[in-house]
Amino acid sequence: MNPEVAPARQVILVTGPARSGKSEWAETLAMQSGLPVLYVATAQADPADVEWQARIEGHRQRRSQSWATLEVPAELPAAIAAAPMASCLLVDSLGTWVANLLESDSAGWERTQQELLASLQGTCAGQVIFVAEETGWGVVPAYAAGRLFRDRLGQIVRRLGAIANPVYLVTGGHALNLSALGSPLPPESQRFRQC
Repeated sequence: MNPEVAPARQVILVTGPARSGKSEWAETLAMQSGLPVLYVATAQADPADVEWQARIEGHRQRRSQSWATLEVPAELPAAIAAAPMASCLLVDSLGTWVANLLESDSAGWERTQQELLASLQGTCAGQVIFVAEETGWGVVPAYAAGRLFRDRLGQIVRRLGAIANPVYLVTGGHALNLSALGSPLPPESQRFRQC
């Protein structure tokens, strides 16, 4: 089975820069889904980092009391595959998840991406909303770990963007539906085929 074939679940991708409002937009979409919401938090608490803890707490305070929360720093494909039927999963965020797996080698990372894409092939009538950071619009990082993070995040966002509908870009407090406004690129496997 090709994991980049259109999934049975509705996949929504919300991407944008830091502090743009992307998490709030994803939360709005989750509330509008009419489905029970499972908030999938990829961040790991770090009591020694006060600013990081404040960010996590800000996200907690915004969430509806009726939402269940699942902390998944690494095993995201398994969490999606095991999600209750007819539910809305809000995954916040892909950047944090990628950072948590940065030490995996290239082959392990490729396997993890394939597992994530395959987990979206489930037959339940639910939604999965991904929040992703845009990190590739600035200069190339001067250190190897920064370049690896940027490239891996860009790769998985592009792969999810190929199967998600809609894809939103949130910037300056506004959400743009890229699925309605833009044209998708051909799949990576067809990019260099000659006519």
